[in-house]
Amino acid sequence: MRHYRSGVLGAILFALALLASACGSGEDSGTKEGPTITIGSANFSENALVAEIYAQVLETNGYTVERNLEIGNREVYNAAVISGDVDLVPEYVGSALANQGGTPTADSAATAQALRDAWADKGVAVLDPAPAQSKNAIVVRQDTADALGLSQVSDLAEYTDLVFGGPPECPERQFCLIGLTEVYGLSFADFKPLDVGGALTVAALESDEIQVGLLFTSDDVIATKGFVLLEDDKRLQPAENLIPLIRQDIITAYGDDIVNKLNEISAALTTAELSEMNRRMGIDGDDRVTVAKDWIADNL
Repeated sequence: MRHYRSGVLGAILFALALLASACGSGEDSGTKEGPTITIGSANFSENALVAEIYAQVLETNGYTVERNLEIGNREVYNAAVISGDVDLVPEYVGSALANQGGTPTADSAATAQALRDAWADKGVAVLDPAPAQSKNAIVVRQDTADALGLSQVSDLAEYTDLVFGGPPECPERQFCLIGLTEVYGLSFADFKPLDVGGALTVAALESDEIQVGLLFTSDDVIATKGFVLLEDDKRLQPAENLIPLIRQDIITAYGDDIVNKLNEISAALTTAELSEMNRRMGIDGDDRVTVAKDWIADNL
């Protein structure tokens, strides 16, 4: 009896293997024929999360994907896209345009079109911007705001003894320390290089190592920690909608379907949802793979 059951089971497993083999070959497999798509991201959690969303959606739809996340700042991943080492990245439309020598504005559509024009001769396509924006946010603790009467960025101009903290590249960025100096006339006692809107900046604010910090408008930690977001009253910060950059040869290989899938993601992604996903990662400690999977299940 034992041998009979084993034989039957073996035959069933063999038949299932043949069926799986048949289903796994040719056009019926659901796997698309074409090059592997390498997805990159900047070296901070929010950007890597959006890249993970791109990756999961494309994998589910039959694309072969490799991840190369948190590879560095804009100069690093731009060079990787141009060289072909990376095929797809999530970008922020205003900062991306400024990096290409353009002048972004608060008009998302116009800034996105200018970015398309800037990348067109480099073999890179710029797709649709998401409603979600993640602009630079200049923040202080509530007690600092109360003591100094701070509600907008220009209020900082009369205080030169404050320490400002933010991303290491901030002193070279037009929408960070350069703009705060040239547009607002701010002068700080010191600048401390920390991280890109992450735990180091939050901890430095809480401990009073810095009194002014750069986070992002999509950071739920601003409300969670009771920080005060200072109004950008001189409109230094441009539109910063999340937007996919993808090499044109990938679109040529796969056609409009990949463009449509990425644009569907963008259409569904709002600032509020981005903030909530950031909260889950930064406050609850959830990993980005799970957060991305849950967002996809709820929105696509």
